[in-house]
Amino acid sequence: MVAIQNSSHTLTPETTLRDIIKTIPSEYFEKKPLRAWFGVLFSLVAAALGYASIAFSPWYLLPFAWIFTGTALTGWFVIGHDCGHRSFSNKSWVNDLVGHIAFLPLLYPFHGWRFKHDYHHLHTNKMGEDNAWYPFTVEEYEQGKGLISGVYRLIRTRFWWIGSIIHWANLHFDASLYPERQQEQVKFSYRLVIVFGAISIPALIYTTGLLGFINFFLMPWLVYHFWMSTFTIVHHTMPDIQFKSPDKWHAATDQLTGTVHCDYPAWVEWLCHDINVHVPHHVSTGIPSYNLRLAHKSLDENWGQYLYKTKFSWELMKDIGDRCHIYDAEKCYKTFAEVDPAKSI
Repeated sequence: MVAIQNSSHTLTPETTLRDIIKTIPSEYFEKKPLRAWFGVLFSLVAAALGYASIAFSPWYLLPFAWIFTGTALTGWFVIGHDCGHRSFSNKSWVNDLVGHIAFLPLLYPFHGWRFKHDYHHLHTNKMGEDNAWYPFTVEEYEQGKGLISGVYRLIRTRFWWIGSIIHWANLHFDASLYPERQQEQVKFSYRLVIVFGAISIPALIYTTGLLGFINFFLMPWLVYHFWMSTFTIVHHTMPDIQFKSPDKWHAATDQLTGTVHCDYPAWVEWLCHDINVHVPHHVSTGIPSYNLRLAHKSLDENWGQYLYKTKFSWELMKDIGDRCHIYDAEKCYKTFAEVDPAKSI
């Protein structure tokens, strides 16, 4: 659902991202150490409560404990996300330290993610460049027939929630995928993750058994990836949001109109530090997560008619999964049935 309302600014081909940024009050870009560290404390307490609930819950309440804990760990990722964008602290070493610590329990390499994610922000919804939920063309789908296209079908339909796991595994543990100047940092991050996992996972299994590994790590980790997959696909994938070829892509237009604001249950938004308030984040990555709502309100007042707003529901995910399959330059997407009628979804 796109919200249409009056706004005081008009988006034209001459509009730049700087023009949009200038309409957001400058104080919303200010880093506030107390707010940032309160977010860290909040997520630490939330995760501790989650793990305590796993430890003491009867078996029939464990799914709720897994969901709460995995969602709290998604908040850890959002703190690392701020660090990656240098919106947590003015000191790079603090951003790197906190980012690595926040990402380690998720087994996520910080620098590898940071570089790929920055590239996503530079080329949001640009065909051939964006690396977040990039849609296959008909030609790419046909060329990938077999395992690649089969996995693509899964994550574009009812198994969208494993997309983040595939993205994590494919892009962040291979330094050759990065420019040479970034490779040493990428190697440092994924080696740190490997060492951490090689120590912590056997220790967890030794002290709590295989069931403890499933309860305390695997299930919350899968919930975390559920939210990562869901947030990411919803942020930029709607039946009426167009990925564009580089010659037709326009930074201001496609960052503002190609990014989705989605409302989730309040407890999810609290635990995940408002990462769902995503339009201002694509206008400027310099806005800390605790100022996203204020920045969104400003954008709504100035550019409201261009903002795409929706609400999370299973119907929304079904609509995306039923329609947003193969890139189409005219109508945004074709379904698998249109390009591969011999197969059913």
